[in-house]
Amino acid sequence: MVSLPLDIEKTAADDGRSVVLAKLRRGDAAFRWLTRAAAVSVLVILGAIFLSLIEGAAPAFRAFGLSFITTQSWNPVTEKFGGLAPIYGTVVTSALAMAFALPIGIGVAIFLTELCPPVLRRPIGIAIELLAGIPSIIYGIWGLFFFAPFLQETLQPALIGTFANVPILSNLFAGPPYGIGVLTASFILAIMVLPFITAVSRDVFETVPAVLKESAYGLGCTTTEVVRNVVIPYTRVGLVGGAMLALGRALGETMAVTFVIGNAHRISASILAPGTTISATIANEFTEAVGDLYSSSLIALGLVLFFITFIVLAGARLMLMKLELKSGT
Repeated sequence: MVSLPLDIEKTAADDGRSVVLAKLRRGDAAFRWLTRAAAVSVLVILGAIFLSLIEGAAPAFRAFGLSFITTQSWNPVTEKFGGLAPIYGTVVTSALAMAFALPIGIGVAIFLTELCPPVLRRPIGIAIELLAGIPSIIYGIWGLFFFAPFLQETLQPALIGTFANVPILSNLFAGPPYGIGVLTASFILAIMVLPFITAVSRDVFETVPAVLKESAYGLGCTTTEVVRNVVIPYTRVGLVGGAMLALGRALGETMAVTFVIGNAHRISASILAPGTTISATIANEFTEAVGDLYSSSLIALGLVLFFITFIVLAGARLMLMKLELKSGT
């Protein structure tokens, strides 16, 4: 065999490496542009949705101005529309649902990760995941035909009788017991968002390094103290993220709420009374909206819901920033 000179062999090797490096650079550049395009596409879609909502809502805001969000009159016959009642219903039902579901969901997650016997951990986890997979219309049908009558016969009369002579609370739980209403919708929403809170909380609790908990137990801390002083502070960002995911589901839920809230365009001091939400109003009336102003008013409600969601997410981000600054991380 005829051996090649060393300089020729070195040149061939350098050329081979150059080809490989060029191929890797092209692949890296393509991957960078692909991921950048994916990120930009999300912003483009969000901007397109926002602009389309503004365009569709413009006739309603030109006709009614800011009174659209400060009045509760909703009369398609006279074309007088005010979105305060569905805005109020959306905020109240979501807030009550989170108040019911958040402590229960975090409590279940703590039990699963810190206290639950191994033989029960998997069945309970599967049951929670099954709750998340149930369609919302099934929750609505169950709520209308089973849960609402149960509340009408048991809880609501008890609340009315217990707080009848208590200032403020007597108005908050004023009768009659309809069964359906704001409180019933809040309970249904709480059941629907509970799996999201539990699943996310369980996952973030499992990321806590074992050495941190073992060190706390070694110092003599109880399980309560470990959870309060180690687990919760370490996972606060994930917990807030799970809560925001659940709140987003509660704010935009349509079918289940439509079944059980009563769909009444009025604001009542009693949470037992029927009400409505933005999503329920749009779902109920969009197919029957006759005239540009009627349709525009429904789109304006969608724009308001968009802003409510944005404000909630921005507030959550600010809260996390303050927590991080306070902890020095």
